Amino acid sequence: MKLLQKTAFLAICLTLVCACKKKDVPASSSINKKMIVVTTLFPLYDFARTIGGDKVSATLLLPPGMEAHSFEPKPDDAIRVTNADMFIFTNEYMEPWAINFVKGLNTGNIALVDSSKGIMFLKSGVEEEPENPHESHNGKEHHHHAGGMDPHVWLDFANAQTMIDNIASAMSAKDPSNKNYYIVNANTYKSELKKLDAEYKAGLSSCRKRAFLHGGHYAFGYLAHRYGLQYESASAVNADSEPSASKLVALIKQVKAIGLEHVFTEELLSPRVAEMIAKDTGASILLLHGAHNISKDDFEKGVTFISLMKKNLINLQTGLQCR
Repeated sequence: MKLLQKTAFLAICLTLVCACKKKDVPASSSINKKMIVVTTLFPLYDFARTIGGDKVSATLLLPPGMEAHSFEPKPDDAIRVTNADMFIFTNEYMEPWAINFVKGLNTGNIALVDSSKGIMFLKSGVEEEPENPHESHNGKEHHHHAGGMDPHVWLDFANAQTMIDNIASAMSAKDPSNKNYYIVNANTYKSELKKLDAEYKAGLSSCRKRAFLHGGHYAFGYLAHRYGLQYESASAVNADSEPSASKLVALIKQVKAIGLEHVFTEELLSPRVAEMIAKDTGASILLLHGAHNISKDDFEKGVTFISLMKKNLINLQTGLQCR
């Protein structure tokens, strides 16, 4: 958004918050004993609900089924956040709007949590220059992922453990009487992630191929880095960007040169690019889930971050021809 649009948006949010906020019952009153936590992306929601257990009411700001990179908070979202005790976002590159958004609404009671604190960021994939540098995709200005850093930190499971520590620490500070409860739950979740990491290392250790290609945006750099894999995406880090014709031709040549039998597509985005590559190379298509968000059906089924990552491992083993 432009500066004027942001200012107008914030003014609307503040007006609605003032109009809708109940004067008699503060958000953290004793009537509602659970800590109200709002999270941006699905991994944070899954982390928060697991760590918080029955002490926390965790909600996902991003509607299930919506592609994460195109999300912008609306006035109704501002009201939800204002009535929360805690707001957890991924990092400044994934949600560059988050800090100013919450600070503009903050009554002094909302704990603002950057889940990426202490994480070392990797560079994102190379941005392709559009033919017209002033042209925007789908009529939108791209302000996501500024600074050239890859925001998808949760796909390195060591980073995910750091995020869990940050969330548990924030909950403990907000609700010190239940600190041990949050810490125990966090440690249990981290143990599961350590097991998952070991499964990935063992499962990807003896593969005929060490490279995989993804017909979407640059999302799996951390996963590839952790397990020593080569990774190529059709588009840059913005999910609604489109690969150029020359990029598409290069990817098709690469699939043929490496001898890849599978290409990957991702959740909640069109598989069109992967289908084009598959058609010209004879490759099959597999899903690789970035876990930014999940479908409405998966949300209702109670799908977890770890269950999604286990399915990813199975598909990676197929795509990399692992033994």
